[in-house]
Amino acid sequence: MTARRVAWRASEDGGAARLDVALAAQADWLSRSAAQIAIRNGLVRVNGNVESRPAAVLKPEDEVEAFLPELEPEGIVAADVPLNVVYEDEHLLVLDKPTGVAVHPGPGHRNDTLVNGLLARYPQIAVAGPPDRPGVVHRLDLDTTGLLIFALTPEAYAELGKAMRARQIKRTYTALVHGNIQPPLGTVDAPIGRDPANRTRQAVVESGRAARTHYRLVESVRGGSLLEVELETGRMHQIRVHMAAIGFPVMGDPTYKTGATSGASYAVRGLNRQFLHACRLRFTHPMTGREIVVESPLPPDLQLVLDELRREQ
Repeated sequence: MTARRVAWRASEDGGAARLDVALAAQADWLSRSAAQIAIRNGLVRVNGNVESRPAAVLKPEDEVEAFLPELEPEGIVAADVPLNVVYEDEHLLVLDKPTGVAVHPGPGHRNDTLVNGLLARYPQIAVAGPPDRPGVVHRLDLDTTGLLIFALTPEAYAELGKAMRARQIKRTYTALVHGNIQPPLGTVDAPIGRDPANRTRQAVVESGRAARTHYRLVESVRGGSLLEVELETGRMHQIRVHMAAIGFPVMGDPTYKTGATSGASYAVRGLNRQFLHACRLRFTHPMTGREIVVESPLPPDLQLVLDELRREQ
């Protein structure tokens, strides 16, 4: 991967300046936190020597040279995509994803994804993970909202990947499903793979990969059940497939409808997408060992639908 070179000489009249502040000023596409990460990753030299301390003070006439990752790995362009950052440090960040936004580029979404926006604000993410989806630790469907972890450094990416495979990152969702779910507390343990009858869908199939979904009834509303759902595994469309498989499909989901009592039951006034929101993340920070818990309230469109169903109950 190519890198962009930035070099300058500390001025006599600039006064004492921290290295991270000076780098963010010279490389004006970097935030100060991004400059700190670049320094800690050994991308900056002062007078020919690697300087890994963001707080290091530059002296007049110090020669500074930085080699920063290009912003467009594997054809992914940096773009001005709004990002709702709810947690951030030099190793990782958590975003609250809106509906209709893809996580990384793919068919139909090339320059308008979260990764495009992250490359613009945090260019160092280009070297954290595979070049086609840098920084991506896990994903959400296009129309599912809520919390996502992104790694900012290769080290954080590797450790978060291990934690995800070990099922140590707890992901909790709010889901509204059709019907009065029974039992009110349960686990769906059923393998998921490509639907042999429709290769664009997932399904519970014997040859699929192991998948476990835990749910708890929070509230009954007109025609449905509000659930708290926790993923033990992370298969494509897992919650949507599992809920439909046991006869309680997610409201507003146009793809997985099996089990609803009638076609009319799929239509919910004011609901234009599946009622599914990633509301909580709980994980151990891969570098500090500190427990991180981040929560996200229901977005306004889902809250309005829920309030209306409560009034009609």
